[in-house]
Amino acid sequence: MADKDKVFIFDTTMRDGEQSPGASMSLEEKIQISRVFDELGIDIIEAGFPIASPGDFEAVSAISKVLKKSIPCGLARHSKKDIDRCYEALKHASRFRIHTFISTSPLHMKHKLNKTPEQVYESIKEHVSYARNLTDDVEWSCEDGTRTDMDYMCKTVELAIKSGAKTINIPDTVGYTVPSEFTKIIETLLNKVPNIDKAILSTHCHNDLGLAVANSLAGVQAGARQIECTINGIGERAGNAALEEVVMAIRTRNDLMPYETGINTTLLSKASKLVSNVTGFPVQFNKAIVGKNAFAHESGIHQDGMLKNRNTYEIMTPESVGVKQTSLVMGKHSGRHAFKDKLISLGYADLTDDVIENAFGKFKILADKKKHIYDEDIIALVDDSLVVDNKANKIILKSLKVFAGTGEPQKAEMKLDIDGQIKSASETGDGPVDAIFKCIKNLYPHDVNLQLYQVHAVTEGTDAQATVSVRIEENGKTTVGQAADTDTLVASANAYIAALNKMIIKRDKTAPMMEQEKEKVRGI
Repeated sequence: MADKDKVFIFDTTMRDGEQSPGASMSLEEKIQISRVFDELGIDIIEAGFPIASPGDFEAVSAISKVLKKSIPCGLARHSKKDIDRCYEALKHASRFRIHTFISTSPLHMKHKLNKTPEQVYESIKEHVSYARNLTDDVEWSCEDGTRTDMDYMCKTVELAIKSGAKTINIPDTVGYTVPSEFTKIIETLLNKVPNIDKAILSTHCHNDLGLAVANSLAGVQAGARQIECTINGIGERAGNAALEEVVMAIRTRNDLMPYETGINTTLLSKASKLVSNVTGFPVQFNKAIVGKNAFAHESGIHQDGMLKNRNTYEIMTPESVGVKQTSLVMGKHSGRHAFKDKLISLGYADLTDDVIENAFGKFKILADKKKHIYDEDIIALVDDSLVVDNKANKIILKSLKVFAGTGEPQKAEMKLDIDGQIKSASETGDGPVDAIFKCIKNLYPHDVNLQLYQVHAVTEGTDAQATVSVRIEENGKTTVGQAADTDTLVASANAYIAALNKMIIKRDKTAPMMEQEKEKVRGI
């Protein structure tokens, strides 16, 4: 494709997306996501903010080593320490990008930076040039760009390009703009900045007014050729432009937007489920492109139209985003071969034998409980098997009995396998879930804050599996556990235990680092 027709996809799920409260991802989870994103065909992957923490630095460094096609990128403020840290994390890659930014709106310059426009202007020259000496792929962003004076923005963009930036990003940092206004901003830059032909213009739109995707596409139609976005639209506050939506909008309305991306759209559903599973943020049922109901038709009028011609009510095929058009019903008589074939058809072609065997065992148990098993049930089982590796877990649920109802205290009786030793406990609580969590705390004493407890049904009906998400916090560290079962209380126990096992692993990894820091202090 011609360069003028190519729209680069810049994903910031693991940087801006991770800034969503509770969306923290472990190193292993980020590596898993980065491999899927690489396969998806994302052009640039912003892997993190290396200066933010040792964990972020480690993640950016590790991701820069595993990517085969995508370009790894790190974020840096206008600070030489930030930029150096970015370089150190990324230098293992054959190609990498340093993304540096500073606020340019009057509000931010005065109240956030306490700098004059002249000082910000000089900072751009100093720090973009500094980053350019470390790599020839530098991106510069004018934070709060949509509330920046247009003449000043033109002046700063011209300087950033002159200093070595090859990509200029215009962030709608607080989701304030509308499509017509954003169009004018991009057009003004293209018409008034003398050296704009030496850089690619990029959009970075937040969704505070629900316009992130619309604004991003307006920017592309006006001449921008990079979109910064996240899977499922996760991000700070109301989130970012959703990658799957901007990509499918360009593909579906190619008559109005005659551009191309390098995205393998058949992997969009897989990427969406992975990010949802890792963060513990369920995808809303009516979410465009990847929501459960995106290709569901219940209305009799719609069903009649679909039977006659699917184009009557579908503007894209489910297969184009990696979703099967129909759900193959499987039951207790289905064998391993059929189960494995079903997993492949659902996009799980690269699972290990252990994960398949684990999921198949859960499938057979579920098949004895449910009359019909749907694709969503199987997906939940596999995702649960991917998250839970009993060999690596310190704590395993062995049995659970719950007594609930009116007039009596809610009570739970539980057995846990803790490091190979079976322990039992009985507790009462304000409800069955409270009693269950008290049992776990009794059997394995710990002190964490429960930040999230969320339940949603995987399929319809009273026999539906429940997927439970639990997020806990300890000393600033958060972990997410997820589990699925037809028994909501069993799923609740397993989800809490999964989050606790992850927290234990984090403790074990953090302890040596803390000891090293103590040694450094002793040596000073």
